[in-house]
Amino acid sequence: MGIQELELSRGTPVILYLQAPKEKVWGILVSLNPSGVVVRGLDLVVFDEWMRQEARGDDTGLGLATIFYPMGRLERMERDESLGPLASYADRFFRAVGRTVHEAAGLEDRGES
Repeated sequence: MGIQELELSRGTPVILYLQAPKEKVWGILVSLNPSGVVVRGLDLVVFDEWMRQEARGDDTGLGLATIFYPMGRLERMERDESLGPLASYADRFFRAVGRTVHEAAGLEDRGES
């Protein structure tokens, strides 16, 4: 089994690890350049609540925001992907809600879940 290319392109679900202050953010990558990263996402702490809200069909409460994080805050960025028996956040969302994260975010579905 070879090493897969990271392929962090627009529309890829990602997890950001940020510093000052420390936080983890899940989101859909909008852009990445030397100045920083833009995602349409939310704090990873509230992902499960957002997923439950979407599964219930509630249209109030939590939602995704389009946010810029300067590169100086970014410690690490990972592709949100399933690893063995551990499902990605995007896959968990699809199983619980029946829609892709792209559909819930109001973005064109790129066939990535």
